[in-house]
Amino acid sequence: MARRITIIQGHPDPRGNRLCHRLADLYAAGAVAAGHGVRRVEVAVLDFPLLRTAEEFETGPPPADIRAAQDDICWADHVVIVFPLWLGSLPALLKGFLEQTFRPGFAMDAKSGGWPRKLLAGRSARIVVTMGMPGFVYRWYFGAHGLRNLERNILGFAGFRPVRRSLIGMVGTLDQAHKRERWLEHMKALGREGR
Repeated sequence: MARRITIIQGHPDPRGNRLCHRLADLYAAGAVAAGHGVRRVEVAVLDFPLLRTAEEFETGPPPADIRAAQDDICWADHVVIVFPLWLGSLPALLKGFLEQTFRPGFAMDAKSGGWPRKLLAGRSARIVVTMGMPGFVYRWYFGAHGLRNLERNILGFAGFRPVRRSLIGMVGTLDQAHKRERWLEHMKALGREGR
């Protein structure tokens, strides 16, 4: 069954020549080849300020680029977020994008009384993270706190379920053709499957 997929490419380098860009490109290519609808959000080229007060987060209108990204997320039934691990978590630009995007009234309804209603329920997500360390070290030794925050406190709180992850470790050694090709083919396969 064809799905509507929005890919959020969260590497902050706007030149577009990073491994994260390649992974997002191949996921999109696999998805399109399988008949899925695909939209892209390139966080590095969007124009938005960082939020500085609770009032801005709760009541301020989102900038035009953020409204467009919200439309792409609402359109999708599956969202893929691709980013490099920086200081154990998301790059600051991607975190700022998520703060602007996942506002009350879009991601959750805090005015309903009691626990906020999840306004993006019915969607699934995949998080693709590249990192210099082995993925199992990030997961088991460091506890994957940055990733767990995104899964539970942002996507889960908004209603995304299930949220799957792909951890691509040791990217500095992925220049070995067989390792790099295996991950690139895996991303293309995930795109074909729409998961």
